[in-house]
Amino acid sequence: MKLEEIASLLNGEIIGPQADDIEITGVSGIHEAQEGDITFISAKKYIKNLSACRASCIIVKEQIPDIVITQLKVSNPHLAFGRLLEHFYMKPRNPIGISKNAIVADTARIGKDASIFPFAYVSDGVSIGAGTVICPYVFIGEKTVIGEKCIIYPHVTIRENVKIGERVIIHSGSVIGSDGFGYVFEEGSYYKIPQVGGVIIEDDVEIGSNVSIDRATTGNTLIGKGTKIDNLVQIAHNVKIGNNSIIIAQVGIGGSTEIGDFVTLGGQVGVSDHTKIDSETMVGAQSGVMGHIKKGAYSGSPAIPHRDWLKAQAIFAKLPELNKRIRELEDKIEELERRNPG
Repeated sequence: MKLEEIASLLNGEIIGPQADDIEITGVSGIHEAQEGDITFISAKKYIKNLSACRASCIIVKEQIPDIVITQLKVSNPHLAFGRLLEHFYMKPRNPIGISKNAIVADTARIGKDASIFPFAYVSDGVSIGAGTVICPYVFIGEKTVIGEKCIIYPHVTIRENVKIGERVIIHSGSVIGSDGFGYVFEEGSYYKIPQVGGVIIEDDVEIGSNVSIDRATTGNTLIGKGTKIDNLVQIAHNVKIGNNSIIIAQVGIGGSTEIGDFVTLGGQVGVSDHTKIDSETMVGAQSGVMGHIKKGAYSGSPAIPHRDWLKAQAIFAKLPELNKRIRELEDKIEELERRNPG
């Protein structure tokens, strides 16, 4: 593909002599790129890596002076890189229909150009939208609805009465609609509270591998449009997550928590039950949050405003030195008191 065509595709500006004739044959990272590849740089701190870069072109936001590599200037290099990866390597799937080795109930409704691979199990009353792909060893429970152009990867379990929107991606090993963790203690043992609610996953959500999203006790657990969930996340019953939030690996969210739009939870964040997190809030990795978290950036366990946490960490590192100085001052005071007992 000519660089000139790529520039037109990305609405970019080519910087370099005779650049229109460059043939781009692949897309790669700075360290792996070879002649014929196009790569990108997202921040000035990575300019130092360009000295050994062998790519034929580099995507930039602002022109970088004094380098010999041809540049393609765009407004968002990372987005442009993603679009090129999609263009070069993501080939459209050809629908296969329903495999003879899949088990599909007679009452299931399967949309046009859907693909159901061997050994998938589709229960009674299920609806699967047009163009959706159900990979091998997927289980779909009764009366579940899956929208158009979804991809459900192998070994995903989707329990009964789950509603999934359009263009949703669910990676291998995830369980959607498992029972919420609900018990009441009575006469020396735990009585299981039936979990009769459902799960709603709205459009354009992506769910990583080995994620558990519990069904509601009553009502629905809700994952809002455009939210992205990383691997190994636990979302408990009746949780509500807003639109376009980012939930990073190993986060655990307690029951009946409400999370707003554009929230970011860093890796291994723990969220207590019945917590409310306002929209546009960021919580740093390994933080613990509870109560009402107002819009802002937080870190620590229990979480405090991020700036206060940074100050506290600076003091924490000095505690051994401060402890030594306190002991020295105590010794001096004791000596003064011994000399002047009155």
